[in-house]
Amino acid sequence: MSYTEREGLRLGLVGWVKNTFRGTVVGQVQGPADMVEEMKVWLSKEGSPSSRITRASFTNQRKIDKLELSGFKTRF
Repeated sequence: MSYTEREGLRLGLVGWVKNTFRGTVVGQVQGPADMVEEMKVWLSKEGSPSSRITRASFTNQRKIDKLELSGFKTRF
């Protein structure tokens, strides 16, 4: 289990993350707004021990009525 998966699950979130060939990370996170915000801070400032974060950008944010995903996974 990756550090990001562990953090997402710890916060009670669902979603996925994937490392890209460009050395960036993409993903989707769903859950309570305050926990999503906490995850965004973690992704922006901490991340996994081997990561080097130079910039974080979060797009396509929207409110949803119910979760569209289940679990938290790393995609390859």
